[in-house]
Order: sequence, then structure tokens, then C-alpha cells
Amino acid sequence: MPRPFRFGVSLTSPAPAGDWHAKCRRAEELGYDVIHVPDHLGMVAPFPALVAAAAVTERPRLGTFVLNTGFWNPALLAREVATTDALTGGRLELGLGAGYVQAEHDAAGLPFGSPRERVDHLRRTIEELDRLLGSDDHQPRPAQKPRVPLMIGGNGDRMMQLTAEHADIAAFTGARPVPGSTTGRLVPVTPRDLEESVARYRRLAEGREEEAELNLLLQMVAVTEDRAAAVGPLAERVGSTVEQALDLPILLIGTVEQIVAQVLAQRERYGFTYLTVLEPYMEAFAPVVAELGGR
Repeated sequence: MPRPFRFGVSLTSPAPAGDWHAKCRRAEELGYDVIHVPDHLGMVAPFPALVAAAAVTERPRLGTFVLNTGFWNPALLAREVATTDALTGGRLELGLGAGYVQAEHDAAGLPFGSPRERVDHLRRTIEELDRLLGSDDHQPRPAQKPRVPLMIGGNGDRMMQLTAEHADIAAFTGARPVPGSTTGRLVPVTPRDLEESVARYRRLAEGREEEAELNLLLQMVAVTEDRAAAVGPLAERVGSTVEQALDLPILLIGTVEQIVAQVLAQRERYGFTYLTVLEPYMEAFAPVVAELGGR
């Protein structure tokens, strides 16, 4: 039997305390299982934003989606993780990534490094977090045992290997960075490419006692009777046909019934049971959450 669905929403827009609390409460009202925050300059600082979300909600888990590990020293990150998990009552899910936006590192005065160097730093960070937070001598202590659930997001072979070895949640973006872009511009991958990426992860993860939960970040949700009109501008922007764009797993476009069918089909084809939508689509996706939550 497949895992039951979980749904998350990534809250990307900074807001004053009252507005931040209101949209966190709204995410809980709509049935979202996880409130996520990103880790990009110009957006909310992840850990205080999650502590604030926990203060006004009861049920949703709270996740970093995903931390730009190049921003973080492992020992200081361990302190943040343990404190946040304790202050949220054990609701934290820790998402980690190697980082892909050079301009953010430049703005922060931090080295960007090669892909190999970024993945090496991520591996060291994971190993150091396991060592520090696995020690009874580390203070502060996280609430969850044996550890805070770990999500890893990435596409390359070494990232897949790392995910297969360590992740409780394997996150797929359905997109890849444009070569040479310093601003993190992404282009969608084809359904076949995504299918091959999931298959590669599963080969690497053979022998695990329990397969990781598979997550997909959705880039667009549009409830509409006219699918072609809704996707047309995006298709033009990425240089695809309307038909190709409508086939992309990261775009959910159509009536609620059509979107529900698409989500079910994607679980069957790829194994995705944990879907995350971006903040602008929180309301549009809510009827799907109501229909499929926990199924």
C-alpha cells in the first residue's frame, strides 16, 4: 500500500507578526500537514519564523524547505535545530540542500564553491549534526528522538547517494538550474527525466529498512476550466508547447476533479505522497488537500 498523502505549504513572503500568524493559522485551517519556510535572502529567517508559526498552531509540522547549507556552520546549526525542535514541541522537520544560487552567497560574503565542494559541505554538516545531536552531552537537546526527521533535496548523482544514505524524506524539485545562471534560474525537467531521477534514487536506496517519503515541490496550481489558457504564458516563457507544459508534474492545472486525478496518477507513477505548494497557491490547492488528505 502507498503511504497516505501529506501536504505542505511553503510560506515565502515576509510579513509583520500579525499577518504571519494569520497565514500560519490559515494553513492549519485549510488542512495542510506541514508549514514550510525557505532559506533565501530576502525571505523570512527560517528558525524564528517556524517558532512563531508553532506559537499560533497546534497540528502542522514545521519544516525548513530547504536550508542553504552553505550559509550554516554545523555546530551553530545544531544549536538552532535543537532549540527550534524544543520550542515547537517536537514538530520540526529539517530540510537540507547544497544551495544553487551563487548571487546569494556573493551578497552574504560567503564562498559558493563548486558543486562537489557544496555537496561535501552538506555531507559534513549531516554527519556533524548526527554526532552532536546524537550525544546526550549536547545542549540544548531536541525534543524528538532518535532525531529530527531529515529531508534532503537535490538532483545530482552525489546528492542522490547522500539522500539514499541519510534522508527520511527525499525531496524532488522537478526542475534543474540553468547552466551558468548565478541567480538560481530553474527550468522544468520532463516527466521522463523526473521518472528516471526517482528510479535512480530507488536503486541507490535499495537495502534500506524503510524507503524515504518522496516529496515534490509544485510550482503552479490553477483551478480552471481552461487549462490551455492558464498554462500558455508559462509555456511560452520556458520554450515548450502548451501540451508539454500541461504534462509537467510540477504544474497542477484544471478543475479540482482533474487535479485530484493528476495527484493520484503521480503517486502511482512516481511514488510522490508528500506534495508542497508555494504560498501563492495555498488557497487554490486547499480543495485537493480536503479531498486527499490522509488517503
